[in-house]
Amino acid sequence: MKVCIIGSGNWGSAIARIIGENAAKYDEFDNTVNMWVFEEMVDGRKLTEIINTDHENVKYLPGYKLPENVVAVPDVADAARDADLLVWVLPHQFVPKVCSQLSGNIKKTAFGISLIKGVHIKDNGLELISQMISENLNDMRVYALMGANIAKEVAAGNYCETTIGCSDEERGALLKKLFEVETFRVVVVADEHTVELCGALKNIVAVGAGFVDGLKLGDNTKAAVIRLGLMEMIAFAKSFYNNVEVSTFLESCGVADLITTCYGGRNRKVAEAFVLTKKSLEELEKEMLNGQKLQGPQTAAEVNRMLKEKGLESRYPLFTAIHKICFEGEPVTEFITCLHNHPEHMPAANL
Repeated sequence: MKVCIIGSGNWGSAIARIIGENAAKYDEFDNTVNMWVFEEMVDGRKLTEIINTDHENVKYLPGYKLPENVVAVPDVADAARDADLLVWVLPHQFVPKVCSQLSGNIKKTAFGISLIKGVHIKDNGLELISQMISENLNDMRVYALMGANIAKEVAAGNYCETTIGCSDEERGALLKKLFEVETFRVVVVADEHTVELCGALKNIVAVGAGFVDGLKLGDNTKAAVIRLGLMEMIAFAKSFYNNVEVSTFLESCGVADLITTCYGGRNRKVAEAFVLTKKSLEELEKEMLNGQKLQGPQTAAEVNRMLKEKGLESRYPLFTAIHKICFEGEPVTEFITCLHNHPEHMPAANL
């Protein structure tokens, strides 16, 4: 099986270290792993040339070597042409354009797995990234991997866990083999949509955690944001999706990823700076993220659009407040009000 990685930011490069190692180790996989790299110039050299010569993504994951069997390819269609498995790991804003470049250039039997944390609103409804990819690529089957996986910590070999959502038992076992190493434990669950939804919604909550840090409100308040945010995540999933298993929220993709992101992720960091510097999110993204994209505010906007269409904003005060602060000029000092006014119980959560 030939594997292609679509994306090469810090998370894409971190997971490439694991995929490259396992592709070389196991007979089930072709030794060469293509990785699509958006071509950039770094200190006068092409980034693909640097990766293929020095085996390091010096822009997005400096200090960590990539396996020599991971080959950087600047054209996405060339990278994916012969692939049996496409590993999607790029900002969700770029998915439609990349899909259009891949259309007609990939195997009909290929399938995918999305490591992308975000959602898309289409026709006043919520579309998961796996669904978007599938729809744009002739109904390709796409699974999901989400977890408490800060890229640099994964790259450093710090022990962590992740969750794969895959209802196909045979493919689930194969994906586990591709992604699992001693320091990166993989649990496969059949509840595909919930796994992916957790990865998107937790970024909204992390923005709220950053507001708390910027306002110097302390860990008790942040704990309240995490708890109330988890309630809204569960309620949202159960309101808009069928057969949601609440137990999935206890996997790495759920509560673990939520906690990690609220303490260590980029959404928390930029949201804190938003409070302290009074700069716009766009300015801070450019200043602080080295070309990476901020997912939380955009996901909040997409979710809010859906809630507004269905008249549900008042039932999701945390999600709604974060959207209003980011995009409608509501003072961040009002954030605590949404916590105080939050319903004690959310019936849709059914906990």
